[in-house]
Amino acid sequence: MAHQRGSPTHDWALPLDNGPTQRDHNDYFKPDLKHQHLAYTHDTQKLENAPTEQEAPERTASGNLVEHSTTLGVRTALGLHPSAPLSEEHDGPQQELLWSRIRLALREPFAEFCGTLILVLFGDGSVAQVLLSAGQKSAPGGNGFGPYQSISWGWGLGVMLGVYVAGDSGAYLNPAITFSSCLYRGLPWRRFPIYLLAQLLGGFVAAGIVYGNYITAIDTVEGGPGIRTVPPSPTATAGIFCTYPQPFLTKTSQFFSEFIASAILMFVIFALKDDGNNGVSKGGGNWFPLGLFFLIFGLGACFGWETGYAIDLARDFGPRLFSYCVGYGHGVWSAGGYYFWIPMFAPFCGCAFGGFLYDLFIYTGPSPVNTPWLGLQRIAHPQKTIQGRLREHKEQGVV
Repeated sequence: MAHQRGSPTHDWALPLDNGPTQRDHNDYFKPDLKHQHLAYTHDTQKLENAPTEQEAPERTASGNLVEHSTTLGVRTALGLHPSAPLSEEHDGPQQELLWSRIRLALREPFAEFCGTLILVLFGDGSVAQVLLSAGQKSAPGGNGFGPYQSISWGWGLGVMLGVYVAGDSGAYLNPAITFSSCLYRGLPWRRFPIYLLAQLLGGFVAAGIVYGNYITAIDTVEGGPGIRTVPPSPTATAGIFCTYPQPFLTKTSQFFSEFIASAILMFVIFALKDDGNNGVSKGGGNWFPLGLFFLIFGLGACFGWETGYAIDLARDFGPRLFSYCVGYGHGVWSAGGYYFWIPMFAPFCGCAFGGFLYDLFIYTGPSPVNTPWLGLQRIAHPQKTIQGRLREHKEQGVV
């Protein structure tokens, strides 16, 4: 199905990671055996070689992992592991430099920022090329530089490459995925705010780069510099940056379009990352990003038309905010009957539901669903639950 310039774009910013399990607290990939100083391990419940808060590591004469007290304090306050993921061969005098210490303190948030940046660059870039070149006779085939499927390719590749870039943080790249990982897989809740901020900034900056690259083409399509419109205008280019629903959809339809796609997303990600699922290699392995590529491509091909399957607050709100800042006006919020809140809220509900279904019917490992009364007992005694979670994380050296 060809992409129509005047219709909502069918983009998808998708989350990428299933997030660490109880046994996989922060990394997609199992560390190489020669990298014994990596803080995160893939198959052990305890985080080996990772000091706890009581054992703040210091620089030694033999050149072990650097951790300054300020760096340790920042990481602990943000809910990050006390030791940044750093391979032994990279642990040298250069880690004493000011920027190196900042990078160590914020390595995982930086990874989330860069991974989301790559995701949105490829996704929004593919939409821009298809939308802005529509009908161009000089293109091969005489009808623009890309059909609708080009957008599916762009978002799928963006997700896959973003996961590779952000492997040290877990490569969530989506606040709803991060939320579900905190809810079901033991990711410390204290990491959620800094990951959320990093992901939103990544989407915002990526939108700026795409806008700067295509600004002349946008001016041409819109009818001149400074003219910026949103759907359903026949020359609208706002859909390059964020999603807009088809005009016939009710609020309920808008919500469930995003809800269903998000639930599928989380359900399949949990399956890909499940060591106990014989349908995949352990934890997805190095095939996991490729599996995500097909998942995102499939969601775009099957569920992308109605709302553009944002499925990701960072992918939609960050670029939407940017488009507002550069002159697309109040319409970026009011279009589709103030649709903008749907891709902010529905992915959290959908991902939480998809994760619940997977743990209810398939997952046999540690999960709130696999506790008495499907975790409702924890809700009835939240203080006890929080204290137990904190105690568990400290024992494992997670925070």
